[in-house]
Parts: sequence; C-alpha cells; structure tokens
Amino acid sequence: MASEKVETVVAGNYVEMEREGGDGERGVGAAGTSSGGRSKLVSNLFWHGGSAYDAWFSCSSNQVAQVLLTLPYSFSQLGMASGIAFQLFYGLMGSWTAYLISVLYVEYRTRKEREKVDFRNHVIQWFEVLHGLLGSHWRNVGLFFNCTFLLFGSVIQLIACASNIYYINDSLDKRTWTYIFGACCATTVFIPSFHNYRMWSFLGLLMTTYTAWYLTVAAIVHGKVEGVTHSAPTKMVLYFTGATNILYTFGGHAVTVEIMHAMWKPQKFKLIYLMATLYVLTLTLPSASAMYWAFGDALLDHSNAFSLLPRTHFRDAAVVLMLIHQFITFGFACTPLYFVWEKAIGVHSEKTTVLRRAAARLPVVAPIWFLAVVFPFFGPINSTVGSLLVSFTVYIIPAAAHMAVFASPAAREGAVERPPRWLGGWAGMYALNCFVAAWVLVVGFGFGGWASTVNFVRQVNTFGLFTKCYQCPPRH
Repeated sequence: MASEKVETVVAGNYVEMEREGGDGERGVGAAGTSSGGRSKLVSNLFWHGGSAYDAWFSCSSNQVAQVLLTLPYSFSQLGMASGIAFQLFYGLMGSWTAYLISVLYVEYRTRKEREKVDFRNHVIQWFEVLHGLLGSHWRNVGLFFNCTFLLFGSVIQLIACASNIYYINDSLDKRTWTYIFGACCATTVFIPSFHNYRMWSFLGLLMTTYTAWYLTVAAIVHGKVEGVTHSAPTKMVLYFTGATNILYTFGGHAVTVEIMHAMWKPQKFKLIYLMATLYVLTLTLPSASAMYWAFGDALLDHSNAFSLLPRTHFRDAAVVLMLIHQFITFGFACTPLYFVWEKAIGVHSEKTTVLRRAAARLPVVAPIWFLAVVFPFFGPINSTVGSLLVSFTVYIIPAAAHMAVFASPAAREGAVERPPRWLGGWAGMYALNCFVAAWVLVVGFGFGGWASTVNFVRQVNTFGLFTKCYQCPPRH
C-alpha cells in the first residue's frame, strides 16, 4: 500500500505539470488567429521544451561536442581494438549511472511533494537530491565535484572554440580567440533554463552529426598517409590517458537532474540517456576509427582531428558548426552553475527580469574565462578532468548514493522505482553498483588519474601556462 501511495503522488504531480504545458499549447491554438497567439505558438515551438524528445536531444547534444575531435587522438593512444571496446563499455556504464541519478531524483521529488513542497519556481539540482536523501555531508561532496566538473567542462568548451577557429583563421593566436569566444559564450546568461534549449539542442545534434560524418568520409577519401603506423598501445601513460578521455566522453550527465526537472514527465527519462548514448556511438565510433586508420600515430601530436585534414569548404563548414555547438554546450555546462550561484546570492526563486538575472549570473563566467587562458591544453585537459572529476561526479557518487539510500529494508520496500527484474532484484543492482564504483575508482581515478596528470604536467613543462598558441604549426 505504501508503494502504491507513492506512485499515486508521483503520477498526480507529473501529470499535472504536463497538463499545464499542454493547456498552454491548446490555448495558443485557440488564439492562433491573433498575432499574440502566433507569437506564443512560435515561442512554444522553438523555445519552450519539456517533452521526452527534448530531453533526448539535450542528452545527445550535450554528450558529444568538442570531444568528438579528440577521440581519434585517444585511439592513437589506445589502439583500434581498445578504443572501440572502451567506447562501448563506458557508454553502457554511463547510461547505467544516468539511470541511477534519475531514480534518485524521482525518489527525492516524491518525498518532497508528499511534504507539499512546491518546485514551480525552483530547479532541483543533484546536490539537493543528495542532501534530501542522505544529508549534508553527501551534499557537500556532490556540490564540490559537480560544480568543479561543470566549471572545467565550460573551460574545455572555450579552449575548443579557440582551437577550432584557428584552422580557418590563423590571423589571431589561440589565446586571443579565447578572449573573443569567452565574451560570446557569456551571452548564455540570458537563457533562463533547460526548458529553453529546445531549438539549440536540435541544431546542436545536427551540427555534431555533420561533423562526425565529415571526419569519417574525409578520412576515408584521404586514405592512409604515406608510411602510416599504428603502434598503439605502447605506453601505460598514453593508454590510460586515452581511456580517461573516453570516460569523460560518456560522463556528460552531470546535468541529468536539471534536464529531468525541465521535463513535463520526468519519470519518462529512465531510458532516454541510453537511447542518446546509442545514437552518439554511431557518430563517435566511425569517425574515430576512420581517422586513426588514415593517420595512425601522427594523431599523437595532433589532439584536434581538424589539424590533419586538408582545408576544404566541407572542413570549414564543420569548424563553423562545431563552434556554434560549443557555444550551446557551454550553456549546458554553465546553466547549472548559474543556478547554484543564484541560490547562493538569493535570487533563484525570485520573479525577476531577464536582465537582472543575467547580470547576477555574469560573475560565474569570469573564472571560466581565466582558466581557459591559463590551461589551453586541448585534449590532455579532457583526460585530466575525466579522471579526477568525472570519475566521482557521474560514476562513483551516483552508484554509492543509490546503495546508501536503499540500504535499509524499509527504504527498499517503499522505493518508487524498483530494480529491473532482469538484473536480479536488489542483489543484482547492488552487485552492479559495486562493480561500477570499484572499476572507476581503480581504473578511472587511480590509473587514469596518474596517467592524465603525468601527461598534463608534461604539457605544462613543454608549452607553459598561458601559452599563446598551443600546438600551433611554426610560422614561416
């Protein structure tokens, strides 16, 4: 009876949320003859999203961005077989922990709504889920890792913008381009929430789809370079650095809770991330494999795949599309930071103007801008962030938190979402969670942290901090 009551509460509230969105759309249809009605219809079509399709586009678009250009570099460190295997393995593992996060979100929201808590002017975030279910210590740990990861995730997007634009306009160095794109990406402060990424998520996925298939076709048409070698794996440092970049690739669900909260029916999220991952694999596997087949070990010194392909109109188009997509992904990574900052200064739940909210958010962009100038190491920074931050944020903490929340028989009995039968019930779920946490702790954080840190320090020693143009070819 307890579980039935919980399900009734959840269904009642989520259906009500969806009905509110649907009523808005039906009202638009009734007033469609007026200019105001048409304006609202266009706004709903391009701006206000909350369906399962919107969530799928958001997850797919956010999961693969600039990392698409560094995966061939990872293949040159891992070798073809290990590169493919790690993509499949971490893709499935990432989908599993995204599912765990969705379960914990629904559990938290259900308990709070039974207490009559109103979330209409409040965006639930991951650290709040941990706080509500497990207490302040879990909240502090989750807040630290999540915010630090999202901070450096935003930094990586800025670095990628400067790295990419250089291949179609080298009149300015990469550091100067970082200043310019930092100002451009700061405009994301005007986008209120993940509800408003409907058009951007759709366009972003089209852009990465074009870029992935451009890399694949261009590499095949180009063919193997003369004397190409495929010697990977050769060194443990390179091997685990490449593996942690793939760990980073499929660890994009640090914004899962915010995407779920933007849905009209969050309980539909359960398989969305898996579906997004399967689509992303159709982009990452062919492009990385084709590039490594064509260029082999030459990729070890070219962390950006664009750098090895001849300049054509198709390549220029791919660069421009990736720049736009990186702006979108910057917004994805930064929006949760905006929410945290709003809550810290007390403006999050206020009904305020867009300009006032944007002004309140601007201080978040400044440290991101600064760090992108300090550490412009496109490629190696991905692996470092993957091993030290992603490993905990989106793999270890969700697995450990799920086990802690449902440790008692009473919690398991009253759980809103029970384990899938094919997994073997709670015992099977606990076994899988233990495996995920142990594997990522040892291989991702342990070996990966060692390898990526060694590689990152090597970049600092070779190029220096604040380097003006990382991996730029010498001018003649």
